[in-house]
Amino acid sequence: MRRIWHFTKTVIGIIFRHPVPGTSIIARMPDDRIVLIRRRDNGLWGLPGGMVDWGETVPTVVERELLEETGLTLVRIRRLVGVYSDPDRDPRIHSVCCVVEVEAEGEMRVTDPMEVLDVKAFHPHEMPEGRYSHDHRRQLDDYLAGQTTLA
Repeated sequence: MRRIWHFTKTVIGIIFRHPVPGTSIIARMPDDRIVLIRRRDNGLWGLPGGMVDWGETVPTVVERELLEETGLTLVRIRRLVGVYSDPDRDPRIHSVCCVVEVEAEGEMRVTDPMEVLDVKAFHPHEMPEGRYSHDHRRQLDDYLAGQTTLA
C-alpha cells in the first residue's frame, strides 16, 4: 500500500509540478470558542478547511468548507493568520495553506460523514491535547500567540 501511495504522489507531482492551494479555518463562535473537526481519514482533531477548486477565490472556499465540514455559516473573515507552505505539512500532497480567522454562527453538525467524524468547539485554554492533523497544531499555536506567519 505504501508503494502505491508513493507512486501516486510521484505521478501527481509530475503532472501538476505545483503545490495545491488550500485553506484552514479558525472559526470563532459568538462565545469565543474555536471550532475543530475530527477527521475521518486519520481520526485526529484539526481545523476545518480544504482545497481551492478551479474558479474559486480563497474567501469562497472558506465559506464553502466551513458550511460543508461544520454546518456553520460564515459571518465574516476577521484576518489572515498565515500562509503555510512546507512541502511535508500535508501527508497527501504538497499544498500551500492560507489560514484565516473567521466569525461563524449556527448549529455545529457533521454534514459530510465521509470526511468528518465529529465537530466541537473549545475554549482556547481547553483545546484537545495530543497530536493534531497536518500542521494544524502549529497553525493554532501561531494564532493563539497573535502571530501572522509566513512559513
